[in-house]
Amino acid sequence: MNRQQIAERSIIKKYRKSIWNPFIGALKDYQMIEAGDRIAVCLSGGKDSLLLAKCLQELQRHGSEVPFALEYIVMDPGYQPENRERIQENAATLGLPITIFESPIFSVVEKQDGSPCYLCARMRRGYLYKFASERGCNKIALGHHFDDVIETTLMSMLYGAEMRTMMPKLKSAHFPGMELIRPLYHVREKDILAWCRYNDIACIRCACSVTDTAREDISSKRAEVKQLLTELRKTNKQIDQNIFRSAQNVNLETIISYRKKDEKTHFLDTY
Repeated sequence: MNRQQIAERSIIKKYRKSIWNPFIGALKDYQMIEAGDRIAVCLSGGKDSLLLAKCLQELQRHGSEVPFALEYIVMDPGYQPENRERIQENAATLGLPITIFESPIFSVVEKQDGSPCYLCARMRRGYLYKFASERGCNKIALGHHFDDVIETTLMSMLYGAEMRTMMPKLKSAHFPGMELIRPLYHVREKDILAWCRYNDIACIRCACSVTDTAREDISSKRAEVKQLLTELRKTNKQIDQNIFRSAQNVNLETIISYRKKDEKTHFLDTY
């Protein structure tokens, strides 16, 4: 078998319980794929989106109960040549027919004040939606995983002063008919890393050419949350699942206030 075949087989065989089954479970739990969908798989060059692309490719080829189409798209926001080449090499090795399009994000963000990471993320999403829609897609798939969900939930509480989670799928507010899905919603980061190591795949990280300072600020907050979770797991092995389930088991009778869009409800309203 060549490297592509070994990587594909490892998803179904070696990592069936830790990657394939959670991947299929999330698709079914949140009804992410419907017959006739044309999904743009957004590859950033990182480990998460690379695994996502292979999982969806395998599902389309061998395991889907409904017909759907895939487009593998890569947005180059201003990567260094070596990073772009790495993305192309990994895609070729794994048999992913990617389409690369360019955007001016890094050059635009470089000129802005405030948080470049926040602006970059918003701009990326817009460019991805636009290009995907031009390719006839009705959904984009991103590689966020279970750890991202847990960490985002805690970060929103500790640093954002609100209870907010990362949704498994979202309808676009600015591109009618477009939807975002996160098929790796139940897959753990450690298992994605294990799959990459097993298949000897070297991926790029953020590759941002703008600034290290802002990235370090955000990374340090996420690193603090990661460390907090590491400490909590020492005494409670179910801590991750408990945090995850708490966002699905909200007792409104014990919530002081909550909001939905522009409408805010306070417990004193009906006390």
